[in-house]
Amino acid sequence: MQDSFAGGTRVERRFLHPGEYHVTREPMLISTLLGSCVSVCLFDPEAHVMGMNHFLLPTARSWSVDQPLLNSEAGRYGLWAMELLVNGMLALGARRERLRAKAFGGANVLDSLIPPSPGREAIGTANVHFVQRFLEQDGISLVAQDLGGNHGRQIHFYGGDYAVYLRRIPRAQSTSVEDQERRYLQRTLQLKSQPGSADFF
Repeated sequence: MQDSFAGGTRVERRFLHPGEYHVTREPMLISTLLGSCVSVCLFDPEAHVMGMNHFLLPTARSWSVDQPLLNSEAGRYGLWAMELLVNGMLALGARRERLRAKAFGGANVLDSLIPPSPGREAIGTANVHFVQRFLEQDGISLVAQDLGGNHGRQIHFYGGDYAVYLRRIPRAQSTSVEDQERRYLQRTLQLKSQPGSADFF
């Protein structure tokens, strides 16, 4: 898909769904919609490599998921999503010490499905804490962020100058984002759809 961007310039566009990531050397536009999910926009300005991911949960273990992960599901968890993104960037010529990150998302919009409880944070909060820790421990500079809160976000990551264009989605208009994340989360955790909240032990 192509869009007009940056003063009318036509650029290739890629839209990411939960569990997906994309890395490229092309100055393209990578977009997504976020509720409780988090996306990291990663770039190496010297190698001209950029990439972005979109993950649902920090790790499988932290959410009491004992089912084996399928390859297609790995990117739904932050730990795997970040490894896939970083390794994909390095494979295209990026250097770890030059990587810069911008992180977005982590709103608490799914508490009705999995409410926070003693010993378990809200999904959005857990995602925010995970990505901040991961980047710090990996030595990747977090140069911009818009994380947490209770509203969805639409982001566009442009490879021409590595800018991220963000639009906050008012809570009253974020139903579609929440519904999408709810479906992916139920599928990932192998839940049956049912009214009310779910407990994990």
